[in-house]
Amino acid sequence: MKKLLIPLIIVVVIGFLIYNTAVGFYNTGVDLEQNAKTSWSNVESAYQRRADLIPNLVSTVKGYAAHEKETLEGVIKARAAATQTTIDPTNITPEKMAAFQKAQEGLSGALSRLLVTVEKYPDLKANQNFLELQSQLEGTENRINVERNRFNETVSLFSKHIKKFPNNILNNFIGNFKEMSRFEAAAGSDVAPKVEF
Repeated sequence: MKKLLIPLIIVVVIGFLIYNTAVGFYNTGVDLEQNAKTSWSNVESAYQRRADLIPNLVSTVKGYAAHEKETLEGVIKARAAATQTTIDPTNITPEKMAAFQKAQEGLSGALSRLLVTVEKYPDLKANQNFLELQSQLEGTENRINVERNRFNETVSLFSKHIKKFPNNILNNFIGNFKEMSRFEAAAGSDVAPKVEF
């Protein structure tokens, strides 16, 4: 009886260790994945804040620069495209991330053109409502950058967790966790813009 008891205890201890390792891997993976999804929601929230400010900004500019219709319509169209492009946080693929970033870059470009147009109107630049909206927009752009960086950090933690040994073996066995895409710099953003006066 003692001869059977020792191997049985060894098997139970090994089984318990394997179970604890698998449960620890899975629970940590769930926590990190949920943190990344929450972080993605914060990114979308920051972009939504920017989209919500744009109609007020356009309305304010419209009163001063009515003949800049093309620029104003460009901002409105870019805003519509940016708000229509969304990503399900459970399925962030490189293709979906690229489409999302492209829509957001279109809106950023349209806003830049609008703000350059504003330079022609000194009365508008002095308008308190416009200055407040511009300040809020700048603050929102900073929030967007902060939230994108946080998202990349949480995705990095999640990716490291599922790729490290022996977690990668457990993940292949369980097959539950897939790597998420990160935000990347827009193509050409590594080249400084040419400024001429």
